Amino acid sequence: MNSAMQVATQAAQQPDSFLPASMLEQADQIKQAISANDSLQTSQSTTSGEAGTSFANMLKSLAQDVSVKSAQAGEAVQGVLAGEGVPLHQAVIAAEEASVSFQLMVEVRNKLLESYQELMRMQV
Repeated sequence: MNSAMQVATQAAQQPDSFLPASMLEQADQIKQAISANDSLQTSQSTTSGEAGTSFANMLKSLAQDVSVKSAQAGEAVQGVLAGEGVPLHQAVIAAEEASVSFQLMVEVRNKLLESYQELMRMQV
């Protein structure tokens, strides 16, 4: 009986000594995940006012990216046509990248327009 009391006292004083190491590691990982989630929620609540500007910045960067890729494709094609040593495959790849980025921008615009039109059709 006395030894059982000593074991219980030790367990109360050092609860981690009776747990396997893998369980302790898992517990630490869970604690880290919880603290990361708490900090993420805090940062989201403080930046919720910035969501509109970040969306606008995203659209602006998308348009700039399309413009840059289009200019690069034009330069690559001009380099091939002028015989400046630009490989043909690089010009084709640049043109395809520009085309795909432009198609993406058009699809984003179409979805935004559809969403706006649906909002306008809603009855208040």
